[in-house]
Amino acid sequence: MKKGLLLVISGPSGAGKGTICKRLLETDEHIKVSVSATTRLPRIGEVEAENYFFIDKNKFLEMKDNNEFLEHAKVYDNYYGTPRQFVIDNINRGDDVLLEIDIDGALQIKDRFEDAVFVFILPPSLKELKNRIVSRGTESKHDIDKRFSLAQGEIRQVIKYDYAVLNDDLVKAIDDIKAIITAEKCKVMRVYEDIKKLI
Repeated sequence: MKKGLLLVISGPSGAGKGTICKRLLETDEHIKVSVSATTRLPRIGEVEAENYFFIDKNKFLEMKDNNEFLEHAKVYDNYYGTPRQFVIDNINRGDDVLLEIDIDGALQIKDRFEDAVFVFILPPSLKELKNRIVSRGTESKHDIDKRFSLAQGEIRQVIKYDYAVLNDDLVKAIDDIKAIITAEKCKVMRVYEDIKKLI
């Protein structure tokens, strides 16, 4: 059985990465979303192993010390992390694992999982990016300005990724990512066992 890929997707707020990831999951049953572990308590309606793996702080720190996370972070008083074994198990079953994550988390993964594929989602323009953030209608002007300023810095990090996908057309952006997945699976290093059988 061919192994799957770990597909890491990042981008600034308003670039549309959440929508792209949702559509990818809807259109391909062999793409699985990465489930994070957290030390926070479950919220109403959240399901264990579907929304998060809910674990206590001592267990989380033990896993961190044992290098069982591909990335981890502390947000306020709670810890969050991507369990390595969950990703490996799905990849070994032939499924692709999709992880939507911020740039700091992505760069941690880059140091710990060299076979991952890193895709950065770009907005059509900075003007359109700001329009998307404003159109949400959920944040104050101060927060909008802060997000927009942060986004400009985040875009400069694109050179650390393998691919950049411009999200000026949702359908095309999704097709581009599917093409990336196909191309990655045709890399010589990924089909080397098949090649050895021929030679």
